[in-house]
Amino acid sequence: MAFNRRDFLKISAGAAGAATLGGLSGCATPGARAKAKVVVVGGGFGGATCARYIKIWDPGIDVTVIEMNDKFVSCPFSNTVLGGISDMEDITHGYDGLKKDGVRLVKDEVVGIDAAKRVVKCKSGATFNYDRLVLSGGIELRPELIPGFDAAAQQTVMHAWKAGPQTATLRKQLEAMPNGGVFVISIPGMPYRCPPGPYERISMVANYFKQKKPKSKVIALDTNSDIVSKKGLFMAAWDKHYKGMIEYRPSSKPVRIDAKTRTVVLDVEDVKADVLNVIPPMRAHAMTAAAGVRNDNDNWCKVNFTTLESTAVPYVHVIGDSISAPTPKSGSMANNYGKICAAAIVELINGRQPDASPVITNTCFSATTGHTAIHVAAVWRLEGDKWVTPKGASGVSKEESEMEWAYMTGWAKNIWADTLNL
Repeated sequence: MAFNRRDFLKISAGAAGAATLGGLSGCATPGARAKAKVVVVGGGFGGATCARYIKIWDPGIDVTVIEMNDKFVSCPFSNTVLGGISDMEDITHGYDGLKKDGVRLVKDEVVGIDAAKRVVKCKSGATFNYDRLVLSGGIELRPELIPGFDAAAQQTVMHAWKAGPQTATLRKQLEAMPNGGVFVISIPGMPYRCPPGPYERISMVANYFKQKKPKSKVIALDTNSDIVSKKGLFMAAWDKHYKGMIEYRPSSKPVRIDAKTRTVVLDVEDVKADVLNVIPPMRAHAMTAAAGVRNDNDNWCKVNFTTLESTAVPYVHVIGDSISAPTPKSGSMANNYGKICAAAIVELINGRQPDASPVITNTCFSATTGHTAIHVAAVWRLEGDKWVTPKGASGVSKEESEMEWAYMTGWAKNIWADTLNL
């Protein structure tokens, strides 16, 4: 039985395994427009997936990925590095698999986009013409919105919300912290990348303290009025494993920070840390503003969900965390949107109509200890211009378990393989 792109997106828009891909390479008409050029800015879950699937579904399309970094470093699973469970090497992967698929990789930084002429300009001076442009730069962090979080403060106060050097630095800060010290995390208001991520981080740091620094404490200052994802599961895990070690304070928006004294100033009090982790507010990546597709009112990008093409600028597609959508800003969703965008671009370049009713899935795991985890999952169907979750098509774990941990590690390996052709 052969599957076309529409069947594939409806059946397995989530973390598909590489074994599923063999029957898809002949779905399009290779060479129909051999000179068609697609430029993808960003090699994360969305960009790498989109580039790879365009080449799988129509090898005749020229696909170039422009990425600043040598390696892909996964945000999902990065909290386990802070917990001392994983190493940076465990979440770091190369781009050789994309090259094998026929994707051109360019290490450079995009500094300008001329949407009228369809040209991308890079820091090196190189320029790239495109028929279709895909922006998948993720999020732009906004420390300037927190007084005191200036360039000097950013040298010592980590956000570690883009996995990489800051993850490694924050881990070293935790290791150097005295037993009996205090780790303070400041959580931004929604929307932000990975809704359950801060609460998983709290769990992982507490797990590390329990093993190595049992007199230490975690203080969580949440700008939101409550835990925004998997509340009951996280609270049950904290009560079971870390009783008295975690202090959660909702509605605690920072007024300013003092990096020298590692203090968060709130309306009612000052909270001092031995290790301070401030996650600032976020918006769509800066390159979306350069392309004219970022909405000034909400700081995110409005798209046609059938194609992921911007509603503001033609021939520019936006995927991943930068889009304005009811779906979570997660690696799983970026992978999904990358496939929808890839399928749409192949159809458009070949003069066909994209699927008008894609179905996508999200699965988000969170570690609660070094061997247990929880998850939330949901399915969305596009009806008109709105994502709708069918009745019974969403849910969370009944409780944390070691089986969930096994599922989580399997999910990570599968989505990394699917995204990067590992």
